[in-house]
Amino acid sequence: MTYLRRVVVWAALGAAVNLVWWGWVVRPVALAVVCVVGCVVVCTVVAFAPRLRWRRGEPWRLAVLADGYELTLAASACAVANIVWWVWLAFHVAHGRGGLIAGAVVNIVVAAVLIFGVAVNGFVRLSIGSTNVPTVTKVLIAVLWWIPPVTVVLLGRACRTSAREIAATTYRLERDRARVGDQVCRTRHPVLMVHGVFFRDWDKFGYWGRIPDALVANGATVSYGNQDASRPVADCAAQLVTAIEQAAVATGKVNIIAHSKGGLDARWAISQLGMADKVASLTTVNTPHRGCRFARAVLDRISPKVQAQIGTSSDAVMTKLGDPAPDFLASVADLTDTECARLATFMPDAPGVLYLSIGSVMASRFAAGFPLNVGYSLIAPADGANDGLVALTSMGWGEYLGTVEPTGRHGLSHGDMIDLLRRDIDGFDICELYVQLVSGLRERGL
Repeated sequence: MTYLRRVVVWAALGAAVNLVWWGWVVRPVALAVVCVVGCVVVCTVVAFAPRLRWRRGEPWRLAVLADGYELTLAASACAVANIVWWVWLAFHVAHGRGGLIAGAVVNIVVAAVLIFGVAVNGFVRLSIGSTNVPTVTKVLIAVLWWIPPVTVVLLGRACRTSAREIAATTYRLERDRARVGDQVCRTRHPVLMVHGVFFRDWDKFGYWGRIPDALVANGATVSYGNQDASRPVADCAAQLVTAIEQAAVATGKVNIIAHSKGGLDARWAISQLGMADKVASLTTVNTPHRGCRFARAVLDRISPKVQAQIGTSSDAVMTKLGDPAPDFLASVADLTDTECARLATFMPDAPGVLYLSIGSVMASRFAAGFPLNVGYSLIAPADGANDGLVALTSMGWGEYLGTVEPTGRHGLSHGDMIDLLRRDIDGFDICELYVQLVSGLRERGL
């Protein structure tokens, strides 16, 4: 939104909320009615089109966020301007006629209600549209709105975060539109995205965040593994066979991109279940190819009885989330270093399949929330750099494409590498990372 258009909205809204005063002051009834009607019209226009334009070609979330941001700014600007106006008004009518005093009081009350309404409208839209403003901040604003100093600070932070989110999202959209003709992700074979442990390919909450949309926008054909969330490697690999065969129908092969345990599932399907001739490449992202020593250490310290209780509770949850026969303990056991070493003997690299891998690390335990912050602290003393679940030394397999290191201070967690929280990270564009990965496959003729 241009600064000129923004100033026009602020000025119109600031004048409109005070039209009640002018309607009270002017004597002709007709003019008073015009003032009131003008107030209603301007407030309605600002409420529905705060950027003075209709949403064309924008994703709905970006449109809602941008509108909410502008409404919040408009309400804040009008509040500051009107506080000055109200002080002046109160001073100049304090010794005036009773009618003027009554008009001033009514104007202040009505204007305050209207500005508060605009602020609430903006905050609700901003909360719905933003994936970067922390949920805690949104809750605190909703609960502590009646404490102005706190609200001002929290809203200021939310607006700054929203502004960065709008700029980043707009930049990505414009970049993808500029190169839409290039189809940089139109690979010879379709892309099959395979999720990790304890997640499924849910319709309502995509495991891969904004990544698939970015790939499709740049020409990729994308499908999903749809294996269970909590089953051993061999079982999930067997389920993955169906997805591979279906995706390979068009061209005979697929390019698999797998995250976390999904990389082990894919390797088993390729080596043990006859899928080598249907897979052109396997790119693993933060996959524990050599297992997790801390997972084994945790299991060794928990009694069999407690393990059984944890397993039963976790399996009950995963059943409700869609797994027909979950096995939490077996899934975790397959991720230990000893079990991964055993599995590796059954998963030799298949000739003709290109194996690629990529990894990331957190900068500190404060780079992510629970449970990754705890995982980082447990892994770091023994295995060093890690992403909160997997040590960096365990991530490489085949041709290692490198460790992603953004310019920001937090690094990248296990969840950040799949855009789990849909948050923008300073110095890093997760969607562009995957676009470049797939574009690289295209350049290799895959």
